[in-house]
Amino acid sequence: MPVVCDSSPLIALAAINRLSLLSDLFQTVLIPKAVADEIKPSLRQAPEWIKVELMKGAHPEPEFPASLGEGERQAITLALNCGADFVVLDDLPARRVARTLNLPVIGTVGILLASKRRGFIPAIRAEMDSLLQHSFFISADLYDRLLEAAGESRT
Repeated sequence: MPVVCDSSPLIALAAINRLSLLSDLFQTVLIPKAVADEIKPSLRQAPEWIKVELMKGAHPEPEFPASLGEGERQAITLALNCGADFVVLDDLPARRVARTLNLPVIGTVGILLASKRRGFIPAIRAEMDSLLQHSFFISADLYDRLLEAAGESRT
């Protein structure tokens, strides 16, 4: 089954040179056109394993809060329509909406943790620190919980 991704995880992983972790974990990643448009300034040329999928399918677009961007809306709708294994989202309101629609959700730091567990990276601490340097927000509590889940220490 496919994995659908929103723009922020793609941009964040590209910023720390870890975009390939998505293909390591999932082989093919689907994105809707709105996400393709949003990532163009950051990813001039998307890798071939990122596929732009046209919006079609059995599910009509759900009612979305006004706070969700077009990319998030389309990513959630695409995930519903294709029966995605995961939808990759970082925005908390988008994650809440996806969960209410019974979509499995993973975010950028979840990708890092899964990548460590599968042996694609040796540690997540340096990767999370790099994300923080690129204006990615990770609360101190989440940072600590992720390090603990990864079997790494804070120092």
